[in-house]
Amino acid sequence: MPVNLRRDTDGAIRNLTESNVNLILFHPEETGRPLPRDDRRARHLLEVLRRNVGDSFDAGVVNGARGKGVLTAIEPTAVSFTLSLGPEPAPLPSIALVVGLPRPQTARDILRDATTLGATSLRFVRTEKTEPSYAASSLWTEGEWMRHVLAGAEQAFYTRVPAVTATFTLAEAISTGSTSGSRIALDNYEATVPLSATTPSLPLTVAIGGERGWSARDRAELRAAGFLFAHLGPRVLRTETAVVAALAILRGRLGVG
Repeated sequence: MPVNLRRDTDGAIRNLTESNVNLILFHPEETGRPLPRDDRRARHLLEVLRRNVGDSFDAGVVNGARGKGVLTAIEPTAVSFTLSLGPEPAPLPSIALVVGLPRPQTARDILRDATTLGATSLRFVRTEKTEPSYAASSLWTEGEWMRHVLAGAEQAFYTRVPAVTATFTLAEAISTGSTSGSRIALDNYEATVPLSATTPSLPLTVAIGGERGWSARDRAELRAAGFLFAHLGPRVLRTETAVVAALAILRGRLGVG
């Protein structure tokens, strides 16, 4: 299958085939109307899954029920479908991520993979070392971030998606939310305990620095907010890699798979 690429306004090259979709997700307002033929989900159904009229596919409603869809018509400009949905999936364990705002391509990877791994909220925050121009990316200004969140949920075959913000400072983000459970911040320099040795509890908040790490002021704010500093070992990881590693370790420690 040919690869369909485009270059985003911030220079990133995107693959539009999105052939890793396992579940076709619809917003609630989309369930009663046809999909335009140029919608990525319609293209996926016709060009990747090669579904025809009468064929079924796995479908769900964002933050809602999951079940089966059936193609009922394929027109030159749109495809029509019906949905037969079951009960809503159980709520996700409360695992919130606070991430220093990274470059847009890194943020795209985090949005997708953290959703796949079951994060319930993602707060991309301005830290002392944040590059201000990152907040001006089309990822945030044009709502593109939702597409990557949905791709992560579709990959996971799950309808639940995290709440996402990119407007807070670090201090604002960690001053809100539950004060119960565990708060853990990853740090390469001042942490003395490995993340794998922690005993987290829910609700859990995990703070991960951006590409330039935490500043002294950031660390002081995290400590004042009750965060435990932990590390992932002696290797310095990319932010997106640290997010995946941390979520995998913590979900294992929590016993939530």
